[in-house]
Amino acid sequence: MDDDEQRTTPEGQVIANPWQALRRFTAARIALGRSGVSQPTAPQLEFQLAHAQARDAVHLALDDAALAEALSGATGQPCLRLHSGAASRDIYLQRPDLGRRLDEASRKALLAAPPAVPVDLAFVIADGLSALAIQQNALPFLRVLLARLAPESWTLAPLAIVRQGRVAVGDEVGQLLNARAVVVLVGERPGLSSPDSMGLYLTWAPQAGLTDASRNCISNVRPAGLPYEEAAFKLHYLLTQSRQRQLSGVALKDETAGEHTALDAPRTNFLLDLD
Repeated sequence: MDDDEQRTTPEGQVIANPWQALRRFTAARIALGRSGVSQPTAPQLEFQLAHAQARDAVHLALDDAALAEALSGATGQPCLRLHSGAASRDIYLQRPDLGRRLDEASRKALLAAPPAVPVDLAFVIADGLSALAIQQNALPFLRVLLARLAPESWTLAPLAIVRQGRVAVGDEVGQLLNARAVVVLVGERPGLSSPDSMGLYLTWAPQAGLTDASRNCISNVRPAGLPYEEAAFKLHYLLTQSRQRQLSGVALKDETAGEHTALDAPRTNFLLDLD
């Protein structure tokens, strides 16, 4: 018997929630029913599993060697393997500031071979708080985005993977790669229904020390969240506007609707449209 068919049993073991029809619209934990004054066993076990998956995502190590090989093979771009100032995962979690800057070896490696001319765009891939998100989503997303950029005159820096990296590390990498703009792909803080969510952060004129006000963010990129095609459409728009206007952050707004959304479709209230 599925959730929509649950009824109060004579023993009163599981009492269904009248909002169960809304569950098809969200992955949020709503309308779980109850057993006495507690949750039923199945939702409680599902919660514990989701909590464990979120913790695992935070502590999972990024296989940067395998990712670099896959990215280079699929995109044809060289791939740099860098590291933040956080020497270990424990330090990274306790010292967010160290994850925002490169370690000395990575900084010296980039300074040793400075680009001859500026490039339009640099991609920085950082494990962030979910290496799982990067391992699953970075390559398929970049395939879609680069296909959109290919017909246009974008010059690209080598791809850069930063282990133990946070969003702001992209500013330093973009500056050292002499890039006019940088896009950071980063694993987002896992939620209890989304341990594999990837965020995208765009910054024009990257340099160390910028704040979040200088960045545009696209969040929850994953098959179960914002699909790759939709995320690539939004980022392509922001990149185009950023290059034309030479700015990003609070001065640049996402004025797109979904590429496949009918803007003139009648608006309905899903609360009034339940079976």
